[in-house]
Amino acid sequence: MKFIYTNVLLFSFLFVFSLSHIRASNSAIDNFLQCLPSRPNPSHPISNVIYTPTNASFLSVLQSYIRDSRFNTSTTPKPLAIITALDVSHVQATVICAKTSGVEIRIRSGGHDFEGLSYTSNVPFVILDMFNLRSIDVDIPSETASIQAGATLGELYYKISQKSKIHAFPAGVCFTLGAGGHFSGGGYGNLIRQYGLSVDNIIDAQVVDANGRLLNRKSMGEDLFWAIRGGGGASFGVILSWKIKLVRVPEIVTVFNVQKTLDQGATDVVMQWQQVASTIDKKLFIRAQPQTIQQGGSKTVQVTFIGLYLGRASALVPLMNKSFPRLGLQAQDCTEMPWIRTTLFWNGNPIGTPLEVLLDRTPSPSNSYGKHKSDYVKTPIPRAGLEAIWKKMIQVQSNNILLMQWNPYGGRMSEIPENATAFPHRAGNLFKMQYLTLWQDGSVDAINKNIQATRDLYATFTPYVSKNPRETYLNYRDIDIGTNTNGNLGFAQDFFKNNVKRLLEVKAKVDPSNFFRYEQSIPVFPKKQSS
Repeated sequence: MKFIYTNVLLFSFLFVFSLSHIRASNSAIDNFLQCLPSRPNPSHPISNVIYTPTNASFLSVLQSYIRDSRFNTSTTPKPLAIITALDVSHVQATVICAKTSGVEIRIRSGGHDFEGLSYTSNVPFVILDMFNLRSIDVDIPSETASIQAGATLGELYYKISQKSKIHAFPAGVCFTLGAGGHFSGGGYGNLIRQYGLSVDNIIDAQVVDANGRLLNRKSMGEDLFWAIRGGGGASFGVILSWKIKLVRVPEIVTVFNVQKTLDQGATDVVMQWQQVASTIDKKLFIRAQPQTIQQGGSKTVQVTFIGLYLGRASALVPLMNKSFPRLGLQAQDCTEMPWIRTTLFWNGNPIGTPLEVLLDRTPSPSNSYGKHKSDYVKTPIPRAGLEAIWKKMIQVQSNNILLMQWNPYGGRMSEIPENATAFPHRAGNLFKMQYLTLWQDGSVDAINKNIQATRDLYATFTPYVSKNPRETYLNYRDIDIGTNTNGNLGFAQDFFKNNVKRLLEVKAKVDPSNFFRYEQSIPVFPKKQSS
């Protein structure tokens, strides 16, 4: 009887606690929604951009920028409201009203967000959606551009191409990425060895802080400007726009795509690639992409070598034959094209695809599931290690696409100090790795199996990657490395290395109430009481 009585008390307590939590949430969201119209902007009424679950368009707005079907189920936590800001005043009102009402916000600018942290949460929240804020102004005389947070990389590349044949910007190859999150996490692309990251080419920004103030580089100060370049903007404020420095490229550049299976000596080629990819001419970027494939009746590994050279094929082929002869690059493997065309090539579009595909904001396929992780390699993986990796890839691949992208460092990345921006992964790295497992089956068993397959492959790499910390790229979100609960900062060490201390100082200074927070945000620690 005592056991039953205790359980009844526990159930009653949990029921009352849950009910009070729901009431508190309802009260908070009611206060939030009542607050928004109290900050009017006659030319941009905020009532036009508020979506609650009672709106017929609520689900379509929510789902339009969900890039992984793992986070698009009936049981996925939904926001209490979505604000699709059309003007800076909407961003300011959302921040001020959420803060005064005790509502958490998640900021979404349209990236792939591998863990869904910009639109899901286990606490009551609202989404501040930036996709309408997507203007881009390219100024060739000053070689700069201004881009709002919700504009995509494809839109940026397209706008640059309409103004110049010899300008580009160092950023990612997935052109549906939103600029707000992509740039603030670092911004990695195939111009990295010549020009560094996106954050290395940002000269100003507009941010709405926790008090609703609109700040630029001068008014925010150099500490905050440092932090949002690689430290993730969502820990510190709402990124409204960036001012970027364009870079110069030749009118014609060269790309290639050469594939080698294990039977064709892929392991030997990878061995040499590890030696030369980070030391070769910095105008040349060669990604190695191992992937499991079917060959005859069995599985094997094929490694694709994808290259971008900022020059003509006539110079590239002899350079490769001298420095990287095992690949056996020939003139017929090379294709010359304007730089803007290479953005389509790297995205996997067939040659001849109209440039207007850069303006398509919807990735394909849209109903896929995925798990992603990342690593950094500082010394070449020995042959025995590569063979163990190939074996593990074949072992864990099943009804999915299992591949990795190994992206070389060196060049400009070795010249920039690790504390120049909040992004710390600089000199000393041979290459950065991304693990990708993609599948179509949405069953619980398939999801668990594929996530575990990715973790098993990741574990196989442990002897060969960076240690203490095991470095991780912020933009390749991975919840496995930890969260900021209970004062745990292990995840932050992996993301930011020795830059964590300064990031904590900036956070405490600009957002002492920890309003901008999510599962992997920079926390605010309580001040110690003096004795």
